[in-house]
Amino acid sequence: MQQALQAAQQAEIEGEVPIGAVIVDNLTNQVIAQGYNQRETRQDPLAHAEIEAITAACQKVGSWRLEHHSLFVTLEPCAMCAGAIINSRITNVIFGACDPKAGSVESLIHLFDFPYNSRPDYQSGVLAPECSQTLTTFFRKIRQQNS
Repeated sequence: MQQALQAAQQAEIEGEVPIGAVIVDNLTNQVIAQGYNQRETRQDPLAHAEIEAITAACQKVGSWRLEHHSLFVTLEPCAMCAGAIINSRITNVIFGACDPKAGSVESLIHLFDFPYNSRPDYQSGVLAPECSQTLTTFFRKIRQQNS
């Protein structure tokens, strides 16, 4: 999760909402890909941290199937990202802060509980205070700049 937080910091440096993600190969325990929000930079609504990490991981392993891989992300995935996680067959999802406005793992909707052919295990709250503080600080700065 520390590496996901580092990716989130890179997003913030680039003026993006600081959300970061990494994908770990469960067999080697090595990080194989990372991603961070790039929606503003790319003007692409799909450029969420999870999507960026999943895309990079698929390119690295040469397959769209990421069985035996875990995703660490600083914020609870939204519906789009949860769908991508399910479709890529990621085994485990570990996230930091819950997202009461868009979270689709345990906040608004529980997409991983639906009977899809692939359902990842998940754990929430890992380094939640640090993940939440990163977002709180970012949005506080934005509000101050806009007032």
